[in-house]
Amino acid sequence: MTGYSGTTYDLFKRLLHILLIYAGALLFGLVAHWLRFPLPWMIGAMVFASTVRMLERPLPIPAQTRQIGQILIATSVGLSFTPEAVRMMQSLLLPMVGVAIATIGLGFVVAAFLMRITKVDVITAALASIPMGPVESAILAVRHKVSPGPVVFSQTLRIMLLVVLIPPVIVALDGTITDPVAVLSKMDWTLSGATLLCLCGIVGALVARTVRLANPFFVGSLGGAALAAAFSLPISAYPYAVLVLAQVFLGVWLGAVFDRDLLRRAKGFIPGAILASILLILLCVIMGLVMAWITGQTWQVMLLATAPGSVTEMALTAKILDDGLAIVTAFHVIRIFIILPFAGTIIRLTASMHSILQK
Repeated sequence: MTGYSGTTYDLFKRLLHILLIYAGALLFGLVAHWLRFPLPWMIGAMVFASTVRMLERPLPIPAQTRQIGQILIATSVGLSFTPEAVRMMQSLLLPMVGVAIATIGLGFVVAAFLMRITKVDVITAALASIPMGPVESAILAVRHKVSPGPVVFSQTLRIMLLVVLIPPVIVALDGTITDPVAVLSKMDWTLSGATLLCLCGIVGALVARTVRLANPFFVGSLGGAALAAAFSLPISAYPYAVLVLAQVFLGVWLGAVFDRDLLRRAKGFIPGAILASILLILLCVIMGLVMAWITGQTWQVMLLATAPGSVTEMALTAKILDDGLAIVTAFHVIRIFIILPFAGTIIRLTASMHSILQK
């Protein structure tokens, strides 16, 4: 009985700790909401979680929360893939592929800059600069026998900068949205439609995971919801509280990655990584403006579409603007499908080419 009571007490303490974490994240989100940030619950939760980790306090969040958040956001985004939107996107397939390849090229430009100012090796620089996600880049770093700390720091830093800078700046410059939160909170929904949407996303995620697609809980869920929308199934948006929950889950997970130990491991690398992240974002902004001129899409849509990462946050921002959501998502999905499956090959060829040039 004593052992059982101890186990129950430990479980209760863990649950209480988790509840306090999400309560704090919601409180920070409320402040961001009051300040009228475009993604208040995500940004607030991210700031809260990173602050807790910087204070070296434990943040024992269940790993499944990230997957749940990805499924909810991805299926919400998938609603925009109506038959009309799919037809319009077909005409932009060539620019989508071109932007994905150009993003890899810009990543190498930034990697060369990073090597010059921090003196890191070519593998570390490439993994830190090409937008492929913290987890994927860390796995490749270990495989190629370089320290994953600087790589994870750079990838995480770029995502955080994108989330904190791009949505607020675009919404502010757009000038047509007086209340970003109201746009998401006033979506029409039904219980049956929202349930069907979620089920389509779960099925898509399971299929994507079975066939080992990169980022299955986002890409698979997006695919399941997009197919449901394209075939005009009776799906609907989620109630706003569900989107709040998803933003909080993703914000806490993202902030939890950014801890003091990570900063210690990347200490001498930090100033260069900050400059490199800003440089990549600026280069992608220029590419977005050029693509707006080429495609005839609005500059807001193309800046979100060519942002080097953060598909979830860029898609939500497009949803707030009510402009080009399917296009923004499609650009990012194409980039994901081009970069992630071939990331290992790209880094392996980079190492081989560098060895040849060194000789």
